[in-house]
Amino acid sequence: MRAAVLRGPGDVVVEERPVPEPGPGEVLVRVTAVGVCGSDTHYYDHGRIGRYVVESPLVLGHEAAGEVVALGPGVAAPAVGQRVSVEPGVPDLTCAQCLAGRYNLCPAMRFFATPPVDGALAEYVVVHAAFAHPVPDGLGDDAAALLEPLSVGIWACRRGGVTAGSRVLVVGAGPIGLVSVQAALAFGATEVVVSDVNPARLALARELGATAVVDARTERLADSDRPPGVLLECSGVPAAIAEGICALDRAGRAVLVGMGGDEVPLPLSVVQERELEVTGTFRYAGTWPTAIALVAAGRVDLDRLVTGSYDLEGTEDALTAGRRDPGSVKVVVRPGP
Repeated sequence: MRAAVLRGPGDVVVEERPVPEPGPGEVLVRVTAVGVCGSDTHYYDHGRIGRYVVESPLVLGHEAAGEVVALGPGVAAPAVGQRVSVEPGVPDLTCAQCLAGRYNLCPAMRFFATPPVDGALAEYVVVHAAFAHPVPDGLGDDAAALLEPLSVGIWACRRGGVTAGSRVLVVGAGPIGLVSVQAALAFGATEVVVSDVNPARLALARELGATAVVDARTERLADSDRPPGVLLECSGVPAAIAEGICALDRAGRAVLVGMGGDEVPLPLSVVQERELEVTGTFRYAGTWPTAIALVAAGRVDLDRLVTGSYDLEGTEDALTAGRRDPGSVKVVVRPGP
């Protein structure tokens, strides 16, 4: 099979590799679509994210969908021929975090495209059968792959307690911000305000259901007459994090989703005086059934986010599309012939 392999910063090549064989409890998936994430681009640019360093050739890509083509020993489902969305992190299922239902926090998690674990920018991948989620026929390959970023938005909404009547502020209208907008609305939020510096992305946020937008270049978040009860901070920009927290209503909740610097200034007096809750969020747990149901019901539109597609040989162009085109939102690689 062919696989797009990162050999070092700025160095991606398509190589021939053996087709992997599924072991006990695993399935072999022919990959049909892979969304390109900001983390993939960061590894391409820098060869590392925090403590995760690319020390040997690595296949990128963790937003994947495909078709089951072979079953490992002991697997009865999903069946051969079933289209699936791949949940890219497999925990050990035995540690204290897993047994408490927080498998996203498993210290032994093996996550696609996180060194040294290879990802999905290949023609075939092996997946734990329980993490290959069947998708309905009406859900296309691109959308099936993008259930992964949607899961990030769903998990952020759960961490923020978004529910019927919530007033939500989403800071950052990148792919995660835009799926968070849709997830918040699906969870029952009646006001979803989006802040960004990119007019095209603010327009897309409006199209996807945001009730108001704020151009952060000229407007301040704190000027709102109805302060939000939940902040979904998806930019990772320190100044934006601080401003978003300061915009929250009393007893509000701030969910830090975006990955920025290792340290950011916190407006502590505001947090204390308003009794704000500030929490991080890390990936997701148990989100795929909700994500599939929301897209299948038409409550979330993932296809609208796709602004470009590439074949496997175009992986390098896919990884750098955002810097060439300010209108780029989400690009997809289709590894098949």
